[in-house]
Amino acid sequence: MKILMLHGINHDMFGKRDPQQYGTITLDEINAQLQALGQQLGASVDCFQTNHEGAMCERIHQGYLEGVDAVLINAGAWTHYSYGIRDALAILTCPIVELHMSNIHAREPFRHVSVFAEIVKGQICGFGVDSYLLALRAAISAAKGT
Repeated sequence: MKILMLHGINHDMFGKRDPQQYGTITLDEINAQLQALGQQLGASVDCFQTNHEGAMCERIHQGYLEGVDAVLINAGAWTHYSYGIRDALAILTCPIVELHMSNIHAREPFRHVSVFAEIVKGQICGFGVDSYLLALRAAISAAKGT
């Protein structure tokens, strides 16, 4: 099973950026945990991060062409306004799980809205790095149809 993990804008700064919201874990550490759990669950996890919206759309298109079994996405601020990424995600025929380290519903009002909500299988937020691990389990389950 192939899972695509998409990290959005500013996520390369995890470990340095706003530790009260995001903790001190780095993106490399998050990816390592995802890949280790994926291996335990019989899935390979390909991780991608970009600060460029067009590159994110192109990686989603590539995932479609590769036939990935599920997509995890933490798009960061793009979650709240990127119709381009939303439209790219809508092309996918596999389960999509949106996730966030912080509880977006307990933060600034603009963060309460996800333009992806209507097209994703579900959302997980507020559990720090565990949001990623929970999302991976959910995506694998959804891809298996269980």
